[in-house]
Amino acid sequence: MTTPPRTPIALAHALLQARHGGELLDADDWADAVRTSADAAAVQAAMAPALGWRVAGREHAPGRVPGYWKSGAPRRDAALAHAPLPEDGVWASPSVAGGVPLHLRGIEAEIALRLGRDVTAETAAALQPGEGLALIDGITAAIEVVDTRWRQHLKAPPLLLAADGLCHGALVLGPWQDAARLLPSTQPRDWSSQVCRLRVGAGPEQVFTGTHPLGDPLWPLAGWLQELVRRYGSVPAGTVVTTGTWNGLAFAQAGDLVVAQLEGIAEASLQL
Repeated sequence: MTTPPRTPIALAHALLQARHGGELLDADDWADAVRTSADAAAVQAAMAPALGWRVAGREHAPGRVPGYWKSGAPRRDAALAHAPLPEDGVWASPSVAGGVPLHLRGIEAEIALRLGRDVTAETAAALQPGEGLALIDGITAAIEVVDTRWRQHLKAPPLLLAADGLCHGALVLGPWQDAARLLPSTQPRDWSSQVCRLRVGAGPEQVFTGTHPLGDPLWPLAGWLQELVRRYGSVPAGTVVTTGTWNGLAFAQAGDLVVAQLEGIAEASLQL
């Protein structure tokens, strides 16, 4: 029996099947399918129709602009990375995990932002890093469950991790809060004193202060919007983005209750 060709399109089908069926793929089998960042993007493009999304770069293609995203970088001088998040793995807090197989169960406590109006290419182009507060109408706490469809988990090659949605498993969103009240333009929030509290299962509460990797969760907003208008032409109101972890990466087990609180903002909880 001949082995099917290992192409970005074939990998897209395999990842979709793994996401719904729970089986893990062997990165060694697929390393030749994704040799460049363009190959990783081709995998994401091939997955788009099955997820109801418009293929990036095709203005009149069917489907919608993905409504949920992750965006971030480990530091300000590093390139931002962005990935759309499948809607079937986005849950409102409090939530019980279900429907999406989870293996690694990495936990990141984050802040999520929601656009209050459509963003055009012209508006996005004028933004500098850290700007865009006036475009946001909602803010909340979020829990991202980090997971992969690779048997090697986070040790898989970086391009394969990128093709797999930047290691996204699920997202839990706390109750939306009024961004104008919590992020007033007249008195910028002191993110260096922002407290994040995280509890995972029976472990002790962990407290993190001012630990956002970019110093400010608004920092990636401009780059994220500029990338989305490059892909889709504009970004609709209501689109949500998570902005980076406050706790690094913790690990949970099946049965754990995870609670992330961003003090003064909101709380999110997930029963695994």
